[in-house]
Amino acid sequence: MRRTPSGGAVIAAARALLAVALLAGFYGLVVVLALLWVGFLVLALWGSTQPTATTPPTNAILLCAAFAPVIAGMVWAVIRTARPAGPPAGTVWVSRRGAPELWTVVEELALAVGTRRPDHIRLTTEVNASVTEDASFLGLVPGSRTLYLGLPLLAGLPPARLRAVLAHELGHFSRRHNRFGALAQRGTAGLEAARQAIRDASSANDLVRLYAGGPLGLVGLYARVFRRLTRPVRRRQELEADREAARVAGADAVADALRSTAVLERLWPEFIVEFLVPMRRARGCVPDDPFRIFAHMVEAPELRELMAEVLDEAVRRPADPDDPHPDLATRLRRLRALPAAPDVAAPHADGPPAPAAAAVPAVPARYAAELGRSLCPGAAETIPWRDWLALLATQRATRILTPLADAVRTVEREETDGERTGPLTIHRVLRLVDSGRRMPLARALNARLDPAESAGREPLEPLAAALSVLIGAQLVAGGTAYWAMHWTGPGTLVPPDGLAPETIHSWAETAVHIPGQTQRLGLHLAALGVEERAPLPDRAEAKASPGAPRDEVRSVSITPGVPEPARRRIGAVRALALTVLLGVTGLAYLLWSGRDEPSYYRPPVNGWTQTPGGGVPGAVPTYGLPTGPGLPTGLPTALPTGPLLPTGIRPPITGRPLPSPPRPSIDIGSILPRRTP
Repeated sequence: MRRTPSGGAVIAAARALLAVALLAGFYGLVVVLALLWVGFLVLALWGSTQPTATTPPTNAILLCAAFAPVIAGMVWAVIRTARPAGPPAGTVWVSRRGAPELWTVVEELALAVGTRRPDHIRLTTEVNASVTEDASFLGLVPGSRTLYLGLPLLAGLPPARLRAVLAHELGHFSRRHNRFGALAQRGTAGLEAARQAIRDASSANDLVRLYAGGPLGLVGLYARVFRRLTRPVRRRQELEADREAARVAGADAVADALRSTAVLERLWPEFIVEFLVPMRRARGCVPDDPFRIFAHMVEAPELRELMAEVLDEAVRRPADPDDPHPDLATRLRRLRALPAAPDVAAPHADGPPAPAAAAVPAVPARYAAELGRSLCPGAAETIPWRDWLALLATQRATRILTPLADAVRTVEREETDGERTGPLTIHRVLRLVDSGRRMPLARALNARLDPAESAGREPLEPLAAALSVLIGAQLVAGGTAYWAMHWTGPGTLVPPDGLAPETIHSWAETAVHIPGQTQRLGLHLAALGVEERAPLPDRAEAKASPGAPRDEVRSVSITPGVPEPARRRIGAVRALALTVLLGVTGLAYLLWSGRDEPSYYRPPVNGWTQTPGGGVPGAVPTYGLPTGPGLPTGLPTALPTGPLLPTGIRPPITGRPLPSPPRPSIDIGSILPRRTP
């Protein structure tokens, strides 16, 4: 029986057709604007060649220079997004030989959803998975398929949930969503690139800013309408892909995958900012596989409560207007409304067997190492991830020793009127406590701590905690204890066998609060083999390792910083505007200087005028006759008189006879206004 399309499908198809027409109209508009700019430039140069032009067309030249960056940016945005884009930076191609198990799982899931397998698999550093098809002609002609899989998902999701994510992405292929998805993605990227190009041109040149408001508003209107048309279609496609994944992997697995992905999207950026970047700055090293460490963090029990809060916030958060995905609550509600599916692992009698719920294999370490280096570029050393995790635990546990060392030096300088140098030791702290300087030492330490850490705490409590950390650092240096990682606070000390972790803290707290108890603490330390005067091998107050990048001198400015890509774009806009301005100005001046001079009106020479030297004495000179030596300068005082003679009879004149002038012919063609081309 043939399936009749529903009303929602018809509306989605109509929206898709309107979006295609709108995008084609925008591309046509860009072409028309480019042709108009070229025509205006030709007209301005042609005006420079006219004989009546007194100066080059300055206003036309300025308009050409102002609109050149705007038109060039829009044309480049259209060209860049109309063609298939290459793989983005920071991704790693996975070959079949490099990860055969992963390829096998993807092929099984593609067969289960009823589509052909992707041609390429690329790993990314994002908490996301997506599929693309490098289709030509605005995404309408099929091309090679690529599956993008984020390594944080591969490391942080259980196997069943990861398979649900892969089935969802391959479901886009089976429902042929990639055709319209490629069109919508390229259209959105092209419109946004055009808007960004106009903004860069406006910020780079004041002349462009005067005329860029109209194009920017027009492109913004196109982008707003295009998003309104494509957003419902793309969200409908996401719900259809959820149904395909639920059919293959189960609705519960898809729902759990959506919840876990929402939590990982929040934890992954914080993991980079809170752990990877500070360690690179302090120690100059990065782990060889940061994704294994991220998986270790996700499984930590101290994060269970935080992850529950993040999930609850994600469920209550509405969908972003620019996000093609529906909100999480809607997707979970649609999955709960689906009918119960049979066991996804059971074979189908009338179709290909569903893939078994086996564990998704781990990606080889070389891919993780290559992506890990792109997370923290510039690190001098890469160490095994387990050693890096131990180093991170030590760094977080002993960070209070740096302000403790500063406080000890401050109190000693006030006590002896001179600064005492030397490493931080347990003996120096206990000596100040015994001499009655515990409160000045505690105040100096609290002044160097974060106010959030010391708020609401008893004044001597941070000093007791710092002393216990110093004792634990000596035990770790002696090899009898180690630091365990705690993701929500400082690392916890795992003391030698037979000693509880709270015991050392209680010893330090007693020695700080009760006078005379420092000697008892010394006896406990001696029993553990700790030397009070021994410095730490890796002092917390020491400078960073030589491989660590040093902090650059920063200049304070109230203006926001401009990233390097935007700086390059602004420089290109300035160079383009200046090149067009100087080039068109020089060409227009050359054309203007080589134009033909205009011809002015001059009276014709005919029989009514006399040539110089051709008259007789007493003759009336013509008005306007040039004057000079030997030429008459005015009217004579006496005119010849006599009877009028008939026409054609010449009177006898002595001397040179006066020639008989012919009848003048008046030519008025030269005084008529000339038609202006």
